[in-house]
Amino acid sequence: MTAFLQFALLLSILLLSAKMAGYISIRFGQPSVLGELLVGVILGPSLFNVMHLPFLNENLAEFITKLGEMGVLLLMFLAGMELHLGELTHNLRVSALAGTLGVVVPVLLGWGVGPLFGMDSAASIFLGLTLGATSVSISAQTLIELKVLRSRVGLSLLGAAVFDDILVILFLSVFLAVQSGAASLADVGLIAVRMMAFLVLSVAFGLWTLPWLIHRIARLPISQGTLTLALVVMLMYGLAAELLGGMAAITGAFLAGLMTARVPEKERIEGGFHAMAYGLFVPIFFVNIGLTVNVRELQTEAYWMALVIIVIAVLGKWIGSGLGARLGGLSMLESTQLGAGMISRGEVGLIVASVGVRQGLVTGPEFSAIVAMVLVSTLVTPPLLRALFARSQARAAERPSKREQAEVHMESPKEES
Repeated sequence: MTAFLQFALLLSILLLSAKMAGYISIRFGQPSVLGELLVGVILGPSLFNVMHLPFLNENLAEFITKLGEMGVLLLMFLAGMELHLGELTHNLRVSALAGTLGVVVPVLLGWGVGPLFGMDSAASIFLGLTLGATSVSISAQTLIELKVLRSRVGLSLLGAAVFDDILVILFLSVFLAVQSGAASLADVGLIAVRMMAFLVLSVAFGLWTLPWLIHRIARLPISQGTLTLALVVMLMYGLAAELLGGMAAITGAFLAGLMTARVPEKERIEGGFHAMAYGLFVPIFFVNIGLTVNVRELQTEAYWMALVIIVIAVLGKWIGSGLGARLGGLSMLESTQLGAGMISRGEVGLIVASVGVRQGLVTGPEFSAIVAMVLVSTLVTPPLLRALFARSQARAAERPSKREQAEVHMESPKEES
């Protein structure tokens, strides 16, 4: 079989499995993303190891990973297109507090628990930084399915994820610079300036240049010219986020979607992106997260470490982000929902952990424990969000019925008289 036929076969298996698993997950009352994540674990090295079948080229795994990375960019672009810039700025205080405490609390917990397992100070701090990361793509997809992305919780959650990304990258950059002995106040200032420059330039381009550019392209006789331009803008925002701002590419894609949402051609662009994303790239992204996890590699000596890290990872994010949301003015239930949405570490946790391996800060057992934490935190987030939002919807349904009962109670004496 040629390399292309192998790729076509593997892609067919993954897409079909993802859609079937998503359907089964929905039938059990859970978001489809949960089924897609689980089927990835099943097809991965944890069980079937489909990527290493004898008739498939091992290099295909890299192509699948690239498709998945494209999927998460498209997903975050669409999440940005669902919102308006004014809605995010209106919830800025909640987002800032939730994002900040959602990083600080897990980092401190990781730093404190590291010595219990024989980790030195540097390794303990890095463990905390790994716990401080958040993969909002899982939560964003779940909120889209639940149709609550534009709720106060959804808006605050996405804003908090941006703050989380900025803080984790900033802390990680400063920490690695200190470890290498090259840290200075000027270096820290340069990191902050780069981030601020990216945010200012990306917003300025989106406000004043992008609408004019899209409008001009839409008038030209180019097949799907507007859609292609939006795709290029998303990719360039992702590049700028990493190369200029030192941030994650998904943050750039989210900002690109947020800016594109302001143009009159929004519906045409959104329809094209939705078909492209959910027909191919997004399912591959969620399946690939499971494919990168190998439960068999969890070493015996890491079991207790994994259990403790999972507990503090879940509680640290839930409590930290939830407390920030509560201080920002959200209700107790809304704060609980936002905190739950920040639990997932997904691909971001694995990326941060891999940095620790390259720097010699994370050993085999510690990496196994972190992988277990990433897997569990990613899998528990979708059903947890569904349960919490079902509770809020049940409360909202109860309010009219109680009001109607009160009205009936007030009217009944008049009827008797």
